[in-house]
Amino acid sequence: MLSRRTRKSLLVLVGLSAALVAALLMAAMSGAVEIPWRLLPAILSGSTEDTPQILRQVFLEIRLPRVLFSAVVGASLAVTGVAMQALFRNPLAEPGLVGISSGGALGAVSAIVLTTGGFLVIAGAAFVGSLLATLLAYLLGRRYPGMAGLLLAGIAVNAIAGSAIGLFTYAADDRQLRDLTFWSMGSLAGATWQITAWLAPWSVFWLAWLCMQWKGLNALLLGEREAAHLGYAIKPLRRKLMIVIALVIGPLVAVTGGIGFVGLVVPHLVRMVLGAHHRYMLLVSAVGGALLLVLADWLARIAVIPAELPIGLVTSLIGGPFFLWLLLTARRSRV
Repeated sequence: MLSRRTRKSLLVLVGLSAALVAALLMAAMSGAVEIPWRLLPAILSGSTEDTPQILRQVFLEIRLPRVLFSAVVGASLAVTGVAMQALFRNPLAEPGLVGISSGGALGAVSAIVLTTGGFLVIAGAAFVGSLLATLLAYLLGRRYPGMAGLLLAGIAVNAIAGSAIGLFTYAADDRQLRDLTFWSMGSLAGATWQITAWLAPWSVFWLAWLCMQWKGLNALLLGEREAAHLGYAIKPLRRKLMIVIALVIGPLVAVTGGIGFVGLVVPHLVRMVLGAHHRYMLLVSAVGGALLLVLADWLARIAVIPAELPIGLVTSLIGGPFFLWLLLTARRSRV
């Protein structure tokens, strides 16, 4: 007999999964070039009869890898956001707190300003920058007991990276300024089948590992001493979580640029509906994060056709009002 919480979690998961499938199809069919729904069966079956070649190429080569990649990125941001909030016991924690995003931004900006390399050079520099920033924050933070040291080290790394980005911005010319501005606001336009084929299995593997750590994440919410009494080795668990979060977010940030608020908004929403039990929260957050980013990317593509809004701008427009609403409702509940 399933418990009430399990039944509720399964119902929410099924509903979000159905909404995700619908959102994937809707996002793949609509945009600057509209694809009639009546052609979808022929496109999926590979039939070329009465199906314009240009529409097949738009659907299969441009939109489908993009929407699938956006789902992977959204799920990764949401699940790592859940892990970070449990790690710090703070509902405002997210993957960028320890320098992953700012380190990636510094690597990308330095590559844009100092080299003439293309996408691969910028993405590689961003990946290296995110890993180095996370490593630096961890090495500095472990000198102090608890998570306060890592939090302070992350703040320091973010501040240093922000200052360095400001210096590179000051030294950039007009073309470089445009490139680094758009990179910092995030975009999924660079998604291809090759990138999706590389990063999707990598991300899904580590997300599955994080989901299997639900017992340890539940123990972390109780506090360090209580978790140790339950038999959990806190320091090794923290180290593994930090490494895995960096391995998940680093490559994605390198490709997409800065995408904020997904790792904050989705865990909050799931926690409000299902509570803080990570056995259910992690998987539901993965589907919810995928759904949110697919819809945000679809909105970014259709809002100003034929141009495209930066995805980070759209997620900020969603996340900012959400947190204002959260603060207002929390204040009213205390009055």
